[in-house]
Amino acid sequence: MPLNRRKFLKKSAVTGAGVAIAGAAVAPAQAAEAKKPAKAPKRYSLTVMGTTDLHGHVFNWDYFKNAEYSDKAGNAQGLARISTLVEQVRAEKGRCNTLLLDAGDTIQGTPLTYYYAKVDPITAKGGPVHPMAQAMNAIGYDAVALGNHEFNYGIETLRRFEQQCRFPLLGANAVDAKTLKPAFPPYLMKTFHVKGAPPVKVAVLGLTNPGIAIWDKAYVQGKLAFPGLEEQAAKWVPKLKSMGADVVVVSAHSGSSGTSSYGDQLPYVENSAALVAQQVPDIDAILVGHAHVEIPELRVTNAKTGKTVVLSEPLAYAERLSLFDIELVFAKGRWAVESVASKVLNSNAVADDPKITKLLSDEHAKVVAYVNQVVGSATQTLTTVDARYKDAPIIDLITKVQEDVVRAALVGTSYASLPVIAQASPFSRTSEIPAGEVTIRDLSSLYVYDNTLVAKVMTGAQIKAYLEYSAEYFVQTAADAVVDVEKLTNAGNRPDYNYDYVSGLSYEIDIAQAAGSRIKGLTYNGAALDDAQQFVFAVNNYRANGGGAFPHVASATEVWSESTEIRTRIAEWVTAKGVLDPADFASVDWKLTRNGTPVF
Repeated sequence: MPLNRRKFLKKSAVTGAGVAIAGAAVAPAQAAEAKKPAKAPKRYSLTVMGTTDLHGHVFNWDYFKNAEYSDKAGNAQGLARISTLVEQVRAEKGRCNTLLLDAGDTIQGTPLTYYYAKVDPITAKGGPVHPMAQAMNAIGYDAVALGNHEFNYGIETLRRFEQQCRFPLLGANAVDAKTLKPAFPPYLMKTFHVKGAPPVKVAVLGLTNPGIAIWDKAYVQGKLAFPGLEEQAAKWVPKLKSMGADVVVVSAHSGSSGTSSYGDQLPYVENSAALVAQQVPDIDAILVGHAHVEIPELRVTNAKTGKTVVLSEPLAYAERLSLFDIELVFAKGRWAVESVASKVLNSNAVADDPKITKLLSDEHAKVVAYVNQVVGSATQTLTTVDARYKDAPIIDLITKVQEDVVRAALVGTSYASLPVIAQASPFSRTSEIPAGEVTIRDLSSLYVYDNTLVAKVMTGAQIKAYLEYSAEYFVQTAADAVVDVEKLTNAGNRPDYNYDYVSGLSYEIDIAQAAGSRIKGLTYNGAALDDAQQFVFAVNNYRANGGGAFPHVASATEVWSESTEIRTRIAEWVTAKGVLDPADFASVDWKLTRNGTPVF
């Protein structure tokens, strides 16, 4: 039976009275035993909720399919669902005992966010309030860490978004390039009041991704610098403790794997959340972002203190909400964290919060109308279903547009006589441009990122090395082995967006060979590629700045770049043509082989 403290004390009081009546018959030792027990120590329960990698998902809506979002796992998306979960947690725990955080990548990723960055920009005089600011203000976020995609539209857009938010955007390792002082608030300190005890002070340290220096170099170079998460956490956590923080929570736009997609281009680890937990003492919990994986709970032992640090990463796009339950006890004049546990809640278990639906239904309707504008017609259906292992015409459309834009831009320059080639990746496995009317959403689904175009000068030898690196995407497959297309790609966990086609050349990828010696029969204009031949290489800004760690391209001479998105250039090209006919852009430039025999 559980102990009823009130009944116990009442019973003790009665017993004490009996002892007094008995008088001297009671020994001093027995009298001492009859004293009231010591008061139980004060306790406090704090719940920290967290989202990450929202990427502009307010509603459970797929703008590219013009329909409710659905997947095989039955997931649901959107801040409207998260709002419902948050209100449920607050009702259970008490709003005054909860904290709501996000770990970054907020204002890029859907046509909704693109629309309010480029079509009806928040930076315009008298411009709108960003839908993500509206939603997150209404839900009541306490703090949001900066993600790398926050910088995709430039610093002006980010600063305007920051002004519109009723919560701080945290980035302790986003510093002024000249002074090295924080360019954004490093932390949030919040006080929670406890009846009959001193308040609990909770510090939230925000950390962002060092890769911003590469991925958005055009916007941040010379203005902002992004040191490593571990070193900045080691600098700030002791300061927060000295300021009286009883609990230290880190919101980090950085995965837990300890790996980097950019190789050795930066001396800082891209996915270092677990390293922060391991190396920096006095952190109690870390909300993890950036990696788009689900981690209900990961326990990491700090190497210096032996203390366990709890990490959690909710699934991206508002599909999950992380919960950290933190128990504190007041002893020896101070609050101490006694335990931390985490889990994730699934947003598919609840309905949209009507408050968010009402708030943003107009903005949503505007974007739906925008993406459904017809810009042309297609003579046949084009799809990316098999584009990662077959040269698909739909990807050739991207490279053709990039070639045309760069050629036009270089007219009258000293580079105009050089041949132009281009790269493109099979970003999506489900994109389709249907026969008949073509809309902006059809084209947007083909190019889901807000990348812009850059022209670099590279030699034939460098292009061959580039292709060899790209071909590492395929799993080595013996000439007599059965080919399973579901197991043929993504070797070494390389994502589809880090596999590149290169147009304007002809080549085979021999997947029976070891990585590094797979490119066969590489020709240009029907002749073997000359190592010394110079090309203008049309690439997206992610690749141009070193994204994916492809060789030579980041250090190559840049001869032109622009700020217009490649997605927009594709829409312009189709609009100008009127008719989308593969005869105008498709060519078979490459194929998979095994010892010279085609795989397909």
